[in-house]
Amino acid sequence: MQHSLEQTLPARYLIRLTDDTGIFQHTKFGIPDRSKGYTTDDNARALIAAVMLYTDQQSEETARLMRTYLAFVYHAQNEDGTFRNFMDYNRVFNETVGSDDCQGRCVWALGWTIAQPEIPNDLRNTCRYMINQAIPQLAKLRSPRAIAYALVGLTTMLESTESLHYVFPSADQGEYDAGFLPRAEVEQLIETMSTGLYDQYQVYRGEDWHWYENSMTYGNAMLPWAMYKASQFLRTREFAHIAEESLDFLVRMTIPNRDYFKPIGSHGWLERGDDPAPYDEQPIEASEMLMACMEAYQITGRQLYYDYALLCYEWFHGRNSIQTSLIDKQTGGCYDGIHVWGLNLNQGSENVVSYCMAHTIMHGR
Repeated sequence: MQHSLEQTLPARYLIRLTDDTGIFQHTKFGIPDRSKGYTTDDNARALIAAVMLYTDQQSEETARLMRTYLAFVYHAQNEDGTFRNFMDYNRVFNETVGSDDCQGRCVWALGWTIAQPEIPNDLRNTCRYMINQAIPQLAKLRSPRAIAYALVGLTTMLESTESLHYVFPSADQGEYDAGFLPRAEVEQLIETMSTGLYDQYQVYRGEDWHWYENSMTYGNAMLPWAMYKASQFLRTREFAHIAEESLDFLVRMTIPNRDYFKPIGSHGWLERGDDPAPYDEQPIEASEMLMACMEAYQITGRQLYYDYALLCYEWFHGRNSIQTSLIDKQTGGCYDGIHVWGLNLNQGSENVVSYCMAHTIMHGR
């Protein structure tokens, strides 16, 4: 029996925040702030959330969301394969090319979509085309997190055996594949980017500092997650070792006494040798940490990683530093984070998408 997306708590607000262009970036409390427009970052992440929802409950509503978000990302791609990011309410992009992180997040979303066999072929074919356009630009990425996002997308994509092919209908043979994406080139990109992260880790690693830089800022969990994915794809023990070592270090920094999750605050971050900034706590950190821990659990079979993922999920529901739920039960939205004065009552797209991902992973079929 299919369930209406309107009845799914974290997803019904996703619908309200999305128009025929894409998902709005910001809100004033629970109302979309049209003056802030849209971003490709948010629409790429929303595509992943919609894909998760569709694979869990294939409905017309989830299909419409996927097509809206993918259309936005397709429109954002330049002829050279790069992606623009910020778009105003008049559907005009305000830049010629987005940040490295934007490029990486788009590849993550496209690769994730391609890898799901339940997704309609026309959507996956569009994603294949866009990944192929982006390949020449990926070697130019310098941000470690951008590289991590792209690595997760590319390795996830290659986990699907027919992921590199267009799918054509054939009257006498059903559906068949035609070669498209250059597998050898994608594999070389994965090896080059993961080796770069490994080398960077060796530069900064110390006896009491198991990290890729001299600071821990945003998107931290993507780095060990990417190394886990690369280690499995390339079957490299050294990559698996630093993935586990760096994830365990991040756990020590964000799960005090293994009692609750407390992400490193965005108002100051964590500099090597200092204490983590206590605020602001962002939902995206809980979501990405959950996914990294679930990857570690699936690879190692160690129950403690599942327990960490569960703590990240429970962070949304009040097992956090202020013992207050971030989920608005009236709207289905997620508050923007925990500040020094308490909850930020705005409910922007990054946050509902983060919760939607976490909720689907922990409660999907």
